[in-house]
Amino acid sequence: MVPKPSSSTTAKSVVARPLPPLPKLRVRRPNKPEINPCLGIMTSVLGCWASSGYSVQGCAQVEQQLRACMDAPRPTTQKKNTINYHLSRMYPKIIGPHKRD
Repeated sequence: MVPKPSSSTTAKSVVARPLPPLPKLRVRRPNKPEINPCLGIMTSVLGCWASSGYSVQGCAQVEQQLRACMDAPRPTTQKKNTINYHLSRMYPKIIGPHKRD
């Protein structure tokens, strides 16, 4: 058996380093595209076709649900995420006062 190092030796080897200053706060891709609402129904249709051998009789109801979902109008406007705007407003308060050159 290999002896475990004592807790005092491992605590000494860990050194807390200060983080470098951030030039700005930013979230990389805040506006993620919405997931297609018909994706679950499409999966059900494909599973039904795979289990029933592509017969129309067994999957007619699920196919009608998929057609209704695909024909439904989708909202065209997507709300823009405002996280980067608020981070840029709050950044001076986070970094605190600093000297001006």
